[in-house]
Amino acid sequence: MLRRTQSLCPLCLRRLDAFYAHSADGRTVELCKRCPEHGQFRVAVWQEPEANIPSAPAFAGWTRPKSPSYPQHPATELEEGCPFDCGLCPVHGQHTCTGLIEVTLRCNMACPLCYASAGTASPPSDPALADIGQRLDALKRASGACNVQISGGEPTVRDDLPGIVDMVRQRGFGLVQLNTNGLRLAEEADYAATLADAGLESVYLQWDAVGDAAFRMLRGRDCLAFKRRALVNCARAGLGVVLVATVVRGVNDHELGALLRLALELGPAVRGLHLQPAAFFGRYPWPLAEAPRLTLAEIMNALARQAPELVRPEHLRPPACEHELCSFNAAYRRVDGTGKPGLAWLHQGGSCCDAARPLQQLVPPLPTAAEGSRAARRFVALHWRGQRGPAPADGAGDAFDRFLAQEGVARHFTLSGMAFQDALSLDLDRVRGCCIHVVRPDGRLIPFCLHNLTAAGGTRLYPL
Repeated sequence: MLRRTQSLCPLCLRRLDAFYAHSADGRTVELCKRCPEHGQFRVAVWQEPEANIPSAPAFAGWTRPKSPSYPQHPATELEEGCPFDCGLCPVHGQHTCTGLIEVTLRCNMACPLCYASAGTASPPSDPALADIGQRLDALKRASGACNVQISGGEPTVRDDLPGIVDMVRQRGFGLVQLNTNGLRLAEEADYAATLADAGLESVYLQWDAVGDAAFRMLRGRDCLAFKRRALVNCARAGLGVVLVATVVRGVNDHELGALLRLALELGPAVRGLHLQPAAFFGRYPWPLAEAPRLTLAEIMNALARQAPELVRPEHLRPPACEHELCSFNAAYRRVDGTGKPGLAWLHQGGSCCDAARPLQQLVPPLPTAAEGSRAARRFVALHWRGQRGPAPADGAGDAFDRFLAQEGVARHFTLSGMAFQDALSLDLDRVRGCCIHVVRPDGRLIPFCLHNLTAAGGTRLYPL
């Protein structure tokens, strides 16, 4: 046994004791749990390094300790315990870095893989502007000037989206970002500029692959052509773009290096590549136990092995904001001295959120979760904002922050990944360290993974 935690039964959502342990061959770390009604469950969460092959660190060495920082104004009381009293409750150990505002569950696509199950025949009605304003006000009271991602469904199906962007901007939040498939941005040449004029700074653009074969598997149609048009329109509008890939074993995990090279070739408007191994909540075409999973370590290993000229395992660092098993990140400077776009690793402080200090130097007093959240907000805003976006307003930052601001955003490039949790992989210690929160209609803040969590039969932990 490597570590104890708690989880949920993937069939009945009962809270269970759980632990991490090595598989029989010692090469894989698994989360293990047993439900008294439905039996035992094991799911891979990490791969131990292989000798003489570029690999992520050992499970025990992938850590960034911090002291928790609890909500100053909890929205719910602790009655049943985590994860049933979320809102945030008094024992949640991390502040909000990014607040997600879901403005619709409608969608102009119907992807086979969708965490929100968007694009159904009869989605719920869109929230009214007044309701969205109330959610934003609740987020501001709870989390201050955090970053905001406008999400869905597909937010661009709302014709009043520019007004929503303006509502976010007027409330003084940090980075204002749009999560989108890019279809409307591609079809309407001036739409990106309209959103930028309203205050949008960054586009979180779904982009899974370098060719349409993988798009057809994951999105149900050819996508590459309209994704390129969307990017061109965003670049013309001065928006920063982050390419976001959902990664599925056997579908697109073999082309992560090629996707990174493509991201660089697409030009300076692309501020980063963000990789998300698929989490199986919402809509997916496999039985939960048979879903083709990838661990965070496998994503890091694929990058280092498929693009060794750009990425080395030591570039990729655990976060100081959320739990270490949730993400990795690295920051680079674009270089072009060989005829092809390249990357120079910013090892002196370029990693979110505290890479200036080597991991072995993180000894008591530990950084606080609140410090990690503030640094993460600033890091994302500095790297991902557009050319005409303002610098972050929550403090001057450190010397590295000032360097980034002076260098110009077009030279920044981030590489990151995030492993969302589903009913099999859920770890309540990770949940309590979550810094990405969805704002509910009643103003409660729910960690992203819990907000979308569904049992194997489709029952939602937090119904819509």
